[in-house]
Amino acid sequence: MQKMKTRSLALVAGLCAVAISAGLQVQPASAQDSSAAATAAKPQAVYYVDFRARTAATYGHAFVWYGRSDQKQIEVAGVHPATESVIPYIVGHLIPVPAETGKSYGDLDEQYLTASYRVYMTEAQARDVFAFIKRLERGSIVWNAATWNCVAFIQAVAMHMDLKVPGNHLLYPEDWVNQLRKLNGGRKYMPGAASSQPMAQAPATVPAQKPAAAAARKPATVPASQVVEANPRT
Repeated sequence: MQKMKTRSLALVAGLCAVAISAGLQVQPASAQDSSAAATAAKPQAVYYVDFRARTAATYGHAFVWYGRSDQKQIEVAGVHPATESVIPYIVGHLIPVPAETGKSYGDLDEQYLTASYRVYMTEAQARDVFAFIKRLERGSIVWNAATWNCVAFIQAVAMHMDLKVPGNHLLYPEDWVNQLRKLNGGRKYMPGAASSQPMAQAPATVPAQKPAAAAARKPATVPASQVVEANPRT
C-alpha cells in the first residue's frame, strides 16, 4: 500500500512538473504574440510636404510646411528678401538682393491661407526630401522677383518629389499651388521613392533665367484687412 501511494504521489508530481514546464514554454510565445500585435496596431508615422500660398501686401507668398502628421511641430521653408525693410523687395525686382529662408510673418496663420496642397510620403522618402529642402535653403542666398522667387523655391521642391509642375514660377502663388494640385490629379501620396529620382541641385546663385511676360502682370488688390506684413514679400 505504501509503495502504491508513493508511486501515485510521484505520478502527480511528474504531471505537475510537465504542466508547469508547458506553461513556462507557452508564456513567452504568448508575450511575443502580444508584442507583435501591439506593434502591428501602432500607427506608422506619416510624413508630408504641404505646398502653401497666402495673402501678402502684393502678389502673395508661397512656401512649404513639412514634418510628421502625428506631431504638432511644423517646419516652414521658403525664400524672401532679407530684413523688414520694403527697399530690398523693390530693388529685388531689378537685381538680386540678399535673401532669408524659413518662415515669415503670416506663414503659420490659417486665416491668410489662399491655397494648399499636401502630399504624404514614407519615412525613407521624407529623409531625402527634407534633406533637399535644407540644401535648397542653404543655397538660397539671394532673391529676385523674376528668377529666384518664392514660387521658384517651392517648384524646385515639387520637381525633386517627381510631381508634375506648372513650369512657370512667375504665376501668382495661389494660382501656382492650385495648378500643382490639378496637374497631379489631387493625389495625396508621393509617387515612387524620392531617392530614385534625379537629384535637383540647390542654386548657388540666382539662376540665369530671363523674365517672362507674366512678370508684368498687375498685382491683385488685397483688402487692407488681409495685408499681413509691412514688408511685402513674394
